[in-house]
Amino acid sequence: MDTLEIVIIAVVAVLGLLALGGAAVVRRRRDAGAERFSRDLEQVNRDLAIAHAADRGWDPATVEAAAREAFAERFPGVEPAAVELVQVIDPPGTDEDKAVFNVVADGGAHRVTLGRRSGQWVPETVD
Repeated sequence: MDTLEIVIIAVVAVLGLLALGGAAVVRRRRDAGAERFSRDLEQVNRDLAIAHAADRGWDPATVEAAAREAFAERFPGVEPAAVELVQVIDPPGTDEDKAVFNVVADGGAHRVTLGRRSGQWVPETVD
């Protein structure tokens, strides 16, 4: 082996190590950013649902109170840590309206779906 071959092998080895190290750094940075992006996206979705509900004339306190009541009926004695409006389903008319909440309690998340019937919010599903 002459000197040129040794230099070429050394340069290829160094470039290979740099590529592997760079890939590891990019993967680590992407994974950290994905978690933050997911949290930010969830917050944006909640904000959008609240804005949509307000635009439709829904009283946020009334709808949230109905969600809390539906949760309390299904899980008596369990106090929710958070009740968040996550989705608004608003087809034409008012009797088809739905509000979907994420209720966090006892370390778990539960989904509460309310429907509007004759102007009142009633539970459809609580799981």
